[in-house]
Amino acid sequence: MTEEILKKIKQLPPLPESAMQIEAVYQNPDSSFNDMVKILEKDPLLTADILKAANSPLYGFSREINAISQAVGLFGMGTVRGFALASIVKKSFTLDLSPYGINNEMFSALSKKQHGLIIAWCLKKENKLLGILSPAAFLVEIGKVLIAQQIITEKKIPLFRDALKELQNVEAAERKIVGVDAPEVSATIFAQWRFEERLVNVIKHCQKPEEANQEDRKPASILHVVRVAVPMNGLITDASIAAAKELITKYGLDMESFDKAIENAR
Repeated sequence: MTEEILKKIKQLPPLPESAMQIEAVYQNPDSSFNDMVKILEKDPLLTADILKAANSPLYGFSREINAISQAVGLFGMGTVRGFALASIVKKSFTLDLSPYGINNEMFSALSKKQHGLIIAWCLKKENKLLGILSPAAFLVEIGKVLIAQQIITEKKIPLFRDALKELQNVEAAERKIVGVDAPEVSATIFAQWRFEERLVNVIKHCQKPEEANQEDRKPASILHVVRVAVPMNGLITDASIAAAKELITKYGLDMESFDKAIENAR
């Protein structure tokens, strides 16, 4: 981690109380479905954001979800926690992703599309992992915000874009120009905010899942596959699918469920 980026992370404001309460409820083994619903219903703006996210056509529900209790019942506590944390965290940053050649809407659409693919792929056979994968999919790219700030501050936008073209790999370009990549920055942010250790570790190791501990290796591998299948521009292509499938074979993941999920995501 570079000193400049670490300084930016340390200067971030603390998370709102609502995020801390959501994390406390989720991480408490004695908490119930109703405890999560009560916390979320205290914040009407957050409730509206969650319901808007839950009603995305990416998830394929035939009828409208119009209550938090309904969303938690359909998606589970872990996934709704992901919706909530994504909304809260993104409001904690001033977004300017111009060095990457994307705007705020494209950045938001990227995380939604990655999240939608994870839900479609894992809902039936890897449902227990969604408590980690759902927030990870929404939050893994947040590090790009601070990296973009550093690139702008150092007036290195042309150098960064040249690196993107040369290397054809976003993380490699980030490391070349700034000295750190987005997953590492994201993991450091969430460690400072005292998010669940497992969530931090999955994000941190999503580029090299083999370096994660045994418990976190599978969710980190799934996150790696999804970030390759849905690249930074949000466009799923034959090439990105082929690259994702190579990783699925390498990691021994479920190809049949992925094939079904990717068809719906395109």
